[in-house]
This record gives sequence, C-alpha cells and structure tokens, in this order.
Amino acid sequence: MELTTKRCVLRPLTLSDAGALFDIFSDPDVMRYWDSSPWQSIDEANDYIQASKPSLDEPEKLVLGIYEQSGHRLLGKCMLFNIDQYSRRAELGFGLSKAHWGRGIVHEATFALIQFAFQEMQLNRIEAEISPDNTGSAKVLTKLGFTQEGYLPERWIVDGRMSDSAIYGLLARQWRA
Repeated sequence: MELTTKRCVLRPLTLSDAGALFDIFSDPDVMRYWDSSPWQSIDEANDYIQASKPSLDEPEKLVLGIYEQSGHRLLGKCMLFNIDQYSRRAELGFGLSKAHWGRGIVHEATFALIQFAFQEMQLNRIEAEISPDNTGSAKVLTKLGFTQEGYLPERWIVDGRMSDSAIYGLLARQWRA
C-alpha cells in the first residue's frame, strides 16, 4: 500500500528504515509529549518496524512511514491504530523528525491518511489523543478539521509525572463538508 502527496510518499516501514527511525524517536524533543521515553537502542526501532508490518491477522492498525518524494528519506510516521471495523472508528497518531517541524509535512501526510480512512476503509470516526501542552499537534489536528471533544486529567505518566490528555475527534460527514 502506498499513498502519494505533493511532497511525500506514505508506505509501510522496512527494516532498512531502522537507523532513520531510531534517529527520530531517540530525540527527547520528538518524544516530549509521548507516554514512553526516547528510544535507547536501534533494537527498539527494529522491534517497532517488525510489530508494525501490515498483517491480515492484525487489521486494527496501519503504520506508514512518511518519506520525501525526492530522495525517499524517512521523515517520520503516521498511523491509524485501535481500528474498529464494526464501529467504523480508529485513532490517529503521528511523529516527525524535529528538522521538519513547521513545514506542513504532518498535515499533508495525515490529510492523505485520513482521506484514505474515510474513503477506502469506510471509517466514520477518527480520534486523536494528545497532551494539552502539545500546541503543535493541536494546530495540526484543528487544521485537519478535528475538534477538541474532551479533557482527561492525569491520564498518563510521562517522565515520572502525571499528564493530562486532550481528546480530538473528526467524523466522516465533517470531513466531506
């Protein structure tokens, strides 16, 4: 499976991406709002890639690398997870190399993934959960048409501290409007 945008190609990660993926997710700034620590070894990247391979046995997730169209360098990843075909819903996640923040790459990539989710997968609802302090992700979600639907105090422990969550949602009918 492959999705193409103006500047990016979205496709499944391969083991040859492990070094670039490790460079991205070992960066404390990239992992600042995640509920896990920055990666410590390339083994974590290899394990992640193995676990994210498309599988007919596990249709509840779709993980795609975000690659430059020119040069095909890995810039980050975007994903649908907790896909529930019966309820026609999924959760959206994304992460991008700090060197590419603020350039609209995540918006462009997730726009293509959301379009695929609503049109091809026939999903009705996509949700995203972020730290309320993560203004960059909030801006991306809002620009995509998501609205903040909830707030969960002390939902996660991040770096040993309790962290809140903001819940965003987008319906297929809102996307088409």
